[in-house]
Formats: sequence, C-alpha cells, structure tokens
Amino acid sequence: MSASTVIARIGRPHGLRGEVTVQLHTDEPERRLALGAVLGTEATPGSGVPRVLTVRSTRVHRGIWLVGFEEVPDRTGAESLRGTRLVVDALDASPADDDEDVWTEDQLRGLAVVDPGGARLGEVAGLELGAAQDRLVVLLPDGRRARVPFVAALVPEVDVEGGRVVVDAPPGLLDLGE
Repeated sequence: MSASTVIARIGRPHGLRGEVTVQLHTDEPERRLALGAVLGTEATPGSGVPRVLTVRSTRVHRGIWLVGFEEVPDRTGAESLRGTRLVVDALDASPADDDEDVWTEDQLRGLAVVDPGGARLGEVAGLELGAAQDRLVVLLPDGRRARVPFVAALVPEVDVEGGRVVVDAPPGLLDLGE
C-alpha cells in the first residue's frame, strides 16, 4: 500500500447540487482539483463515503473553493462527505514547480525538533491543517503533544534531508498541552 498525501478536507455542503466547501492543503488547487481528477478518500470506516471521488466541477465563491463530484448528485450526499480527506498518492504529491517551502505531512513526520541552539525538543508527530495557519504537532520527551504554528517566525528552518526542524518557540508555547 503506498503512502498518500492530503490535498484537501471536505467541509459543509453548498447549495442543492452536491457541491461542498473544501479546506485546501495544496498550493496547486487548479491542478489537483481539475475537472475529471480522480481523488482517493480517507473517511471514517463505515461512513459510506466512496473510496474515490471524481471532480465534476470547481469554482471559487467569495474566496472559498467549492467542488462537485460525479458520485454525489445532491446536498444529502454532500453532507455525508463532511470531514473526508481528499488524498493523492505520495509519489504524485510533490509540487510541479519543486517549491522549496512546501512540505507534506509525510515528509515532516518523524523529523527531530530542535531549538535554534540545536537542543532536542521532541519529534514531529504530524501536521494539523488549519483555516488560518497549519500547526506542527510535536511529540515532547514526556509524551505530551505541543502544537506549534507552522510559520517562519516560529519554524525558521525545515531540513528534511538533515532530519530536523528548528523551532524557535517563545517561553511557554511547548507547555500548552493537548
């Protein structure tokens, strides 16, 4: 089984014809959500969500991406998709322009988290995708998880090849528990 990368998360239905809002997790929505694109899904087992969805339509309404799928003809079907992750094979997930400032959760997970002086703070356990900003989930040595806004001011360096992420956290940020 190959690894997959989340490109979007489905939100609420929009209108009566099966469109849904999506929270994007890709810098290439025009390419990823092109008409006819077939996307894998990750949903709660037993939810009835199809394993793949085919993009029927896309449009941007007031800055929000709306997507319709061939398999979902109406609002009722669209409601059942809420929270579903749209995924692509990790091998297909790398950006076409090789942008150096774009990382997938799979690339980040397991990297050592160090402070600017090189002292180990923990390990990247995941990436939470947010509406305003993403957050690195850091597994601390004591087993707690801290969330660090994934912004340049707090995460000045990501070195995938070197196996580390530099986090310049203000006092107390890593003490904010789950």
